[in-house]
Amino acid sequence: MDVGERIEAIFAGAGVTASLHAVDLDAVDPAGGTVDGREIGVRADEQVVIASIFKILLVLEFARQVVAGQLDPTERILVTAADRLGGWGLAGCTDDAEVSLRDLGYFAMSVSDNTAADLLLRRVGPDLLPMLAAELGLTRTRVLGGPRDLVEAMLADVGARTEAEFARIFPTLPADRVWAMRVFDPSRTTSSTAREITRLLTLIWRDEAGPPEACAMVRTWMARQIFWTRLAAGFPPGVRVSGKTGTLPGLHLEAGVAEYPDGGRYAIAVFARADQLAPRRIDVDLAMGNAARTAVEALRGD
Repeated sequence: MDVGERIEAIFAGAGVTASLHAVDLDAVDPAGGTVDGREIGVRADEQVVIASIFKILLVLEFARQVVAGQLDPTERILVTAADRLGGWGLAGCTDDAEVSLRDLGYFAMSVSDNTAADLLLRRVGPDLLPMLAAELGLTRTRVLGGPRDLVEAMLADVGARTEAEFARIFPTLPADRVWAMRVFDPSRTTSSTAREITRLLTLIWRDEAGPPEACAMVRTWMARQIFWTRLAAGFPPGVRVSGKTGTLPGLHLEAGVAEYPDGGRYAIAVFARADQLAPRRIDVDLAMGNAARTAVEALRGD
């Protein structure tokens, strides 16, 4: 089998349909093409939901504003009960918490903190993210609101008034009702393609997405992500994997960069949709890492 067939077999074995793009980010020309075809793609141009992957754009815009002197990264934000959204990080706090804008960015990337991302988006300006995507040539990347908009859409689509009520209703819904929700429709929620997300990562890693200091800030936080069972799980010790996950019921997503000791750098995006809606599928996560490694090894000629 060729590499595309091997990757498809990995996805089929985990019961998922997925899109993947991997590229040698040092073989990308200024127009966005690759030298000598050093890229691997499986449905790489299919429009897909990206969920929390959008936080890469958010933190990049924040970093650019910091470097430009438009935002003070030490500015303090009080996070109250009214601000908290479901998920990791500040959402789990019982008491009000005060954090800096810079720490909101760190939490948004390292633990995919929805509350932190929502507050940072308000301060950065939600209208700027579509403009940033257009500036970077990401013509198929659509940013339609932030985490709060996504949560509100999910509640409305199932007829729930609170997150607790949603948690009771959602498990009772038939699969066809779930997949009809707006958050699973790329035309009605934040979406992109695997190829465009690897382009975004390539620009960040090559200091072409903004000032070098801003790009370095994004890379530092992506390297501190705590989730390791997806892309990072596929690579051997010694390979540094920086990434950003995205998760919704039945959707397992991650985009990142694998950096080898010999200097090789590879941007990868894997967006998987599972046949089952089980909330935890370690087999899907590990299959994503396996597929990512298979693609990168083909690029390296290993």
